[in-house]
Amino acid sequence: MKLYKDNKVAYVLLAPWLIGFFGMWLIPMFISIYYSFTDFNLLNTPSFIGLANYMRAFTQDKMFYQAMKVTFSYVLILVPLRLAFALFVAMLLNKKHKCLGLYRTLYYVPSIIGGSIAVSVVWKQIFGNKGVVMSILEVFGIHQKMSLVGNPKTALWVIVLMGVWQFGSSMLIFLSALKQIPGSLYESAKVDGANGWVTFSRITIPMLTPTIFFNLILQIINGFRVFTESYVITDGGPLDSTLSYVLYLYRRAFNYFDMGYSCALAWILVAVIAVFTVVLFKTQNNWVYYETGGDE
Repeated sequence: MKLYKDNKVAYVLLAPWLIGFFGMWLIPMFISIYYSFTDFNLLNTPSFIGLANYMRAFTQDKMFYQAMKVTFSYVLILVPLRLAFALFVAMLLNKKHKCLGLYRTLYYVPSIIGGSIAVSVVWKQIFGNKGVVMSILEVFGIHQKMSLVGNPKTALWVIVLMGVWQFGSSMLIFLSALKQIPGSLYESAKVDGANGWVTFSRITIPMLTPTIFFNLILQIINGFRVFTESYVITDGGPLDSTLSYVLYLYRRAFNYFDMGYSCALAWILVAVIAVFTVVLFKTQNNWVYYETGGDE
């Protein structure tokens, strides 16, 4: 009781967060776990069916594997490209330039607005039949019968390109890490006659590995959760070539009202992300360099 009185102000200040945590996250999470073991369509009373929803996903649902295939392809293409481009821009901005603050802001803007519905609509128009990209291709004599978003072979690349365009947050993290690298290391390398590539590969990259690891975790998680771009730009088409996992989950829940099954799909995604995260943490000692020399 004395502990409660001593920390009364702290509990009051924490109350909004605690209400949100329990009401918007923890309680819904347990409800979702329960529904994943039931047959529930919002109209009937949930009936417990055990692991049937999970067995259905792995043994009966072909679209489940298509959505997984698309999402894995998206993540495997997007994450390396976004991180590489973010690091490239961060190294450019790490040098002294006029209006450097303005450049950083401009490069970060896509990360703020990139996931919005409006930007996705604009992106769809840019790569559509009468969009800017098609017009430019025609100027160079390249005539396409269908737009890039209408072609099953290129539609996913349009969504990937939009993801790469949203590199600002990773770029700022890399930029912050670059400024923490001691200048004495580069000076010593210069004295020893090291060229730019040797300096980059032997000093910059090793010193950035903790930041690369952090960005890698964040971008993999965000990649698996892609929804807006797939939903607005292509609606999962053409021929389900851009059917992301979260979009498929959304369809099962709100188009078919198959809530029990969609909850099971959600927890399968959580498990997949958890596996990737655990694997990365288990392998970090093999490639992540920490100055302290510890086993973080």
